[in-house]
Amino acid sequence: MMKAIDNIDLNKFEPADIVAESSERIEKPSLNFWQDAWLRIRKNKGAVFSIFLLAILIIMAFVGPHLSPYAYDKQNISHANLPPKIQGIEKLGIFDGHMKVSGVETDVYKQKNIKEYYWFGTDSLGRDIFSRAWKGTQVSLYIAFLAALIDMVIGVVYGLVSGYYGGNVDNVMQRILEVISGLPQLVIVILMILVLNPGIISITVALTITGWTGMARVVRGQVLKLKSQEYILASRTLGESNGKIMFKHLIPNLSSVIIINTMFTIPNAIFFEAFLSFIGLGLQPPKASLGTLIEDGFTTMQFLPFQLLIPAIIISLLMITFNLIADGLRDAFDPKSRD
Repeated sequence: MMKAIDNIDLNKFEPADIVAESSERIEKPSLNFWQDAWLRIRKNKGAVFSIFLLAILIIMAFVGPHLSPYAYDKQNISHANLPPKIQGIEKLGIFDGHMKVSGVETDVYKQKNIKEYYWFGTDSLGRDIFSRAWKGTQVSLYIAFLAALIDMVIGVVYGLVSGYYGGNVDNVMQRILEVISGLPQLVIVILMILVLNPGIISITVALTITGWTGMARVVRGQVLKLKSQEYILASRTLGESNGKIMFKHLIPNLSSVIIINTMFTIPNAIFFEAFLSFIGLGLQPPKASLGTLIEDGFTTMQFLPFQLLIPAIIISLLMITFNLIADGLRDAFDPKSRD
C-alpha cells in the first residue's frame, strides 16, 4: 500500500486540486479561550496602555509616600500654600516654585527662605501634597478592590443560587434583591455614620450592603440561559451535585461576564468614595483621600489651582484606565469580535 502511494505521480493532478488541498490546511495554531482573548486584547492599544498606566499608578500609590521625606499628615504652617518645585527641573521654567502673588510672578520658596523641595507643593496647612495624593490613591485602590471582591463573592454567589434553583427560591431572593436595590447608598452611609464614625468603615459597610446587586442580576440572567444547556443536563444525569455543577461548570462559563461587569463597577465605587469624602461623609482630615484633597483644592481653585488639579488628574486617570481596560476585556471576551 505504501509503495502504491509513493508511486503516485503528482504531475497528474491539476493545479486547482493542489490549491484546494492547500487551502484546507489549518494555518493558525490551536488556542484556548484565554489565549485567544489575550491575542485580541493586545490589538486594543488603549487597553494595553491603560494596563501599564494602572500598574504605574498602583506602584506609585504604595511607593510614593515613601519617596517624599514628609509624612502625609505632618503640618508646617510656615510652608503653607507652596507651589510645586522639583529639584533639577526648575531651570527649565516648570515646577520651579514660582507663582503669581498680587499679580507679580514670585519665587515663593526664595521669598520665604525655604530650602526644601515640595514636588506637588503644599496645602493651606503646609502638608506635602505629593505624599497626601498617593496616600489618597491607596484609599481609592482599596475601594476599587473592595468593590471587586464584593461583586465576585456576594453578587456572583447570590445570582448563581437564585438563577440555578429558580422557582420559589428565585422569587424570594429576587424580592429581597429588589428591597436592597431600592435603598440608596447615600442613605445607607448616613445611617452608618449615626452608628459608626465617618470614615472608610462606613463606606465599606455601605458597599457591602448595596454594592453587589447589579452583579447578582447579571449573573442570574446568564445562569437562567446556561442551566438548560446540554452539558448541564449531562452533568445532572451523571449524578453530579448542584454545588459542583454551579462552581465547576457554570462559573467558568460566566467568567468573562463576571470580569467585565466587575471592571465596570470599580470606577463607580471610586467616584462614590471621592464624592462622599468631598461632601464630608467620607474620610476626615488629617487622613488623606482624593476626595478630601479635591475638596481642599476647590476652596482655593482660583489662586492655587495646582491643589485641585493634581488629585483631580490622578482620580481621572484611575477611572479612565479602569473603563478602557473594561472595554478591552469586553471586546476580547465577546465571540462576535473574533476575526
